[in-house]
Amino acid sequence: MEKSEILKLVGKRIKEVRESKGISQVELVGKMSGEIDPTNISRIESGRTNPTVFTLFRIAEALEISAKDLIDIS
Repeated sequence: MEKSEILKLVGKRIKEVRESKGISQVELVGKMSGEIDPTNISRIESGRTNPTVFTLFRIAEALEISAKDLIDIS
């Protein structure tokens, strides 16, 4: 699987979970620990950037799911 495809699948998963919980991108940023630019969430969800493991962990924590569930793209 290509890197770009993995990034898009993980981004799509993040967006699906976020939307299923009725949370906007700005609200997600507000729930995350630490600093992150709201436009970075948009880039992650569209697969245009490669988030760090720590960023993925913070997103999962803010969405109240495990990081494993967040990156499970099988």
